[in-house]
Amino acid sequence: MQKAKLDILIIDDNNLFIERMTGMIRSIENISIINIANDYEEARFLLENESPDLVLLDINLPGKNGLEILRTIKESGYSCEVIMLSNHADAYYRQECKNLGAKYFLDKSNDFGMVPGIIRDFQLVKSA
Repeated sequence: MQKAKLDILIIDDNNLFIERMTGMIRSIENISIINIANDYEEARFLLENESPDLVLLDINLPGKNGLEILRTIKESGYSCEVIMLSNHADAYYRQECKNLGAKYFLDKSNDFGMVPGIIRDFQLVKSA
């Protein structure tokens, strides 16, 4: 079974994190596009115009935060899955993100390396 090609959107304002994450993602087969947004407005534009399959989203962003973006994704009916990646890994944020529809919530400090496996699993599910 061939894995689905994925369009991925990374929403984060930390350039070092973005560089590390894009490097990891580029090593995965069948990734067609990786778009980057640094704030709410860029994220909203890319969500509307690029229709990503998967969004990697941080909570702490300039302007409106990642929870607002997650709420927008849910309320607008975008068909993407969301992986939250944040240093705010306490129970409140985990539960809030789950309530807003995030598929995964990962601690940036400890769970960073799990992302490629999650993406590969998502490709298999999407291909089925």
